[in-house]
Formats: sequence, C-alpha cells, structure tokens
Amino acid sequence: MLLRILIFLILNFAALGVGGLFTSSGVTSEWYTNLNKAPWTPPGWVFGFAWTTIMIGFSIYLAYLWPQTENKSLLLMLFALQWVLNTGWNPVFFYFHQLLAGLVIIVLLTLLVGYLFFLFWPSVKWISLLLLPYIIWLCIATSLNGYAYLKN
Repeated sequence: MLLRILIFLILNFAALGVGGLFTSSGVTSEWYTNLNKAPWTPPGWVFGFAWTTIMIGFSIYLAYLWPQTENKSLLLMLFALQWVLNTGWNPVFFYFHQLLAGLVIIVLLTLLVGYLFFLFWPSVKWISLLLLPYIIWLCIATSLNGYAYLKN
C-alpha cells in the first residue's frame, strides 16, 4: 500500500510541477495582475496549500482503488486524461492567456473527477470522500476562470 501511495504521490506532484513551470511567472505577470479577477479569489498561498492537500488525498484514493478495480486499463486511461487536463490548464491560461480554452479544460477536469467519484464509489466506498476536496476546489477554480472569462 505504501509503495502505491508513493508512486501516485510522485505522479501527482509531477503534474503540479509541470503545471508550475507555466504558473511561476504567470501569477506575477502584468497580464495576470491586470486581469479582472473574481472578488472571491483566495490569496496566493491558498492555491499551494489546496493543491498539496488535494494531491495527497487523490494519491491515497488511487492507491486504495488500484487493487479494488478490475478494469485497471480504464482507471489508467482516466488518470492519464486527468493528468493531461490538470497540467494542460496552466499553459493554456497563464502562458497563452486563453481564458475560454482554460474554462473548457477546467470544466472537463471537474466533470472527469466527478465521474471518477461516482464510477468507482462501489469499489472503494468511503475512500471516495478523499476526492471531495479535489471536486470542491475544481468548482471554485472553475468559477474563478469563468469570472475571468466573462469580465475580461
């Protein structure tokens, strides 16, 4: 179990690292600073704390799910799609400044994580609650992206 948790931690934090390559200068950039942001935009430190917490919970969830699911290829495909959407949002939003495309990506990611929750609930039941912080954060992030799209 610990080895599976470690593997998923590495994979999930690698996603954050790849995404962070595009975010590091984006948050302090003139473009982002001048963007009309939602009044409920949290302070910058909340993002790092939230993503760290989310990825720890997601890794534990996946480590428990892995031996319980019969269709490992489906799980891997959904995980890979989640990984691509998660890392892909950062360059689309912060590097290419594509607010609508970023919104589409984050909506797809939110739907995918919600789908994971319900699809694998029968396999791991209450462990699925570890996905709730991810789903809640994605809903907040989607609202922030949507506000930015509508107001800029």
